[in-house]
Parts: sequence; structure tokens; C-alpha cells
Amino acid sequence: MDDRRKFHRVNAPVFCRPLGQPLFGRRKAVDVSLGGLRVYADDPPMPGDRLELELFLPDQSEVVCTVEVVWVDGLPEGSPARYDVGVKFVSISPADRERLSAVLKPE
Repeated sequence: MDDRRKFHRVNAPVFCRPLGQPLFGRRKAVDVSLGGLRVYADDPPMPGDRLELELFLPDQSEVVCTVEVVWVDGLPEGSPARYDVGVKFVSISPADRERLSAVLKPE
């Protein structure tokens, strides 16, 4: 597989949910970077969809951003969700990007 990522991805302790959804709807983000993230979902968005996400950082703060769905893959039975979804950030404030960057730095 050709890896064309511009940003290094890490398995950071970041959770997310669509803005306005119930708190129990949040899920752990996977492969987080300054360019985007991967998340599991039971209801698949379509590639090209734009979503408002709320990210929950380890310091209990929140980041609100706009993402665009890049790809959606079905997951096998027994997986943590029905779909694996890759998104890229299209709008995130400079201050929030800096806070996310601090979470992604190796210790």
C-alpha cells in the first residue's frame, strides 16, 4: 500500500463525537495526526461529507473542528463498530491545532 500521508500519526488518548451528539456517543480516535484521524462509526458518513467534530483531549479540554470524510471501510463482525472512517481536518483554529499538537508529541 502506498502511504501518502503528510503527517505522522499516533495512537493518542483522544476521543471524539459528532458535535451535539450525546456524551455516550463518543469514541476513541485512532491514528491521530495534525492532518486528520481515523475513527470507528456505526452509521457511515459518505466520502466528501463534512462534519463538525468535538475532540476530547487528555487534559479534559475540548476542540471543535470541521472534518471531511476521505474514506469509509466496512469492518468485520466482532469489530468495535461497523465502519472504519478516515477524515481530514478542514477547519481547526490555530490555538486548537497547537493544543492537539502538544498531545501528539512523544513523551
